[in-house]
This record gives sequence, C-alpha cells and structure tokens, in this order.
Amino acid sequence: NGDAANPACDGIEGVLEAYHRSLRRVQLYGPTNFAPVVNRVARSAAEVLDGSQYFVLLIITDGVISDMAQTKEAIVNVS
Repeated sequence: NGDAANPACDGIEGVLEAYHRSLRRVQLYGPTNFAPVVNRVARSAAEVLDGSQYFVLLIITDGVISDMAQTKEAIVNVS
C-alpha cells in the first residue's frame, strides 16, 4: 500500500486500490532486488498462526530482476 510501517491492505479492494495507486507513483529502475521483499512478507505472514489473515505479494517489475537466483530461492523457501 506504499506505507512501509503499516503495509496491510483491507481485502481485495484494498489490494486493487494499492495497485492502482502504485501505478501512478512508482517509477521502475534498477537494480531490482526482490528477495528482501519476499522475505519480509514471509516473516509477516509467519506471525499469523491462526489463519485469520492471508497475504498477497504483487511484484511489478520492468523485466530485469537483479537478484533472480536469490528471489527464486526466497520464493521456494517461503512456499
């Protein structure tokens, strides 16, 4: 949602709103490192043990991921 201190969105509507807002604000440029973001979302998700929340990580890229091997490893590890 653009707020690093409180990154939660409320429902699918909140996810879509955050996505549309990001399209207007985000400028894509490199280097693009996704592994730290994947790992941060995974840590947040791991804190919810009762299944009361779900987590969606939407990755928008210009096509060039600088840490592809680490990103793949992070996705495999958190899945």
